[in-house]
Amino acid sequence: MFKNLQMYRLPGFLTSAESLNRMLAQQAFAPAGSNELLREGWEPPRPAGELVHVINGQFLLKLTTESKVLPAAVINQVTKARAAEMEEAQGFAPGKKAMKELRERVADELLPRAFPKRDSTWVWIDPVNGWLVVGAASPAKADQVIRLLLKAVDKFPVESLRVQRSPVGVMTEWLQADDAPAGFTVDMDATLQATGESKAQVQWKRHTLEADELRRHIAAGKQCIRLAMTWDSKISFVLDQSLAVKSVKLLDVLTEKNYAKDDAERFDGDFALVSGELAKLLADLVEALGGVAEGEPPVTRPAAGDEPVQPQRAVMRLGGIPDGDGSATDPLYPAAVALVREQDRASISLVQRVLRITYNRASSLLQAMEAADVVGSTQGVYVVANVAGVAA
Repeated sequence: MFKNLQMYRLPGFLTSAESLNRMLAQQAFAPAGSNELLREGWEPPRPAGELVHVINGQFLLKLTTESKVLPAAVINQVTKARAAEMEEAQGFAPGKKAMKELRERVADELLPRAFPKRDSTWVWIDPVNGWLVVGAASPAKADQVIRLLLKAVDKFPVESLRVQRSPVGVMTEWLQADDAPAGFTVDMDATLQATGESKAQVQWKRHTLEADELRRHIAAGKQCIRLAMTWDSKISFVLDQSLAVKSVKLLDVLTEKNYAKDDAERFDGDFALVSGELAKLLADLVEALGGVAEGEPPVTRPAAGDEPVQPQRAVMRLGGIPDGDGSATDPLYPAAVALVREQDRASISLVQRVLRITYNRASSLLQAMEAADVVGSTQGVYVVANVAGVAA
């Protein structure tokens, strides 16, 4: 259930499982209606159970999303046939605007016959160690989950995980020194990327990483943006430049036969095992990256070798973190616009991490950009719009 991890901090999370269950009940999942394109909500992780499943003080949630699948080829085929009928009736082909409206009408008519598709996203809350982990490959999907939690839970204390040193600089140092931190070993997958405009990459896939070859690439200006590792001979994973942990795999020492009596007991045993080991892994990983970065320090250029992946040129001019409400008049709004355009992607986590602001303020900035057509939103996921918009 947790092959990919998007990690957040939950400092001071004091909500009980019972209270959280009542709050999430307002967003309980219900199947999409015949004319609905998308529905999302919380379901019990275990059949006939509560929305918040608790094992050893650890909370497990399950977000279910149901979307309707309308193949573009079918819409195009029906639209083309309708356009031909219109042309025959009126004596001329419909224009661009008429074709757009026709396509939208066809999509609405076909929607009740569309195939429903369900996806589940697992969420693990560790109240003991202050972790919130979303089992998603992309920050955008994790943002979608957290937006629902923020709506359900008043003053939900979620923060993006920030560490003292950038993963890029630290992973590059590990490869250059041919030495991983205590408890970790480097595996046979890695990606190095040039820091210049070319963004040239060198990748190793299931291939021995030769120290001398790596050092030559690093000396030429490349840095490690993706590295496969193993922790404590128990869990293999890939750490990437955004501090996401991907391709998580439990090794044989943790996957011995489960002698549970039934499926429910086996489910609980698996979650207890996974949450316990992942909590240790995350603690060791954060320590290897210098520890959690507390507060909102002034934004300054990092030391050589510690350059963050996210561009900070728009932020450098600020010299600090001015107050703001996340609206279009927020002092950080131009920097946020410049950031999403330079990265050609938009997510709350990205804006929060680079500008070093609260999650709620970053969310408000994205909403302000959406209102100004700087970004668009598709099924809760932000995308950068191809419009001129506001200049930084």
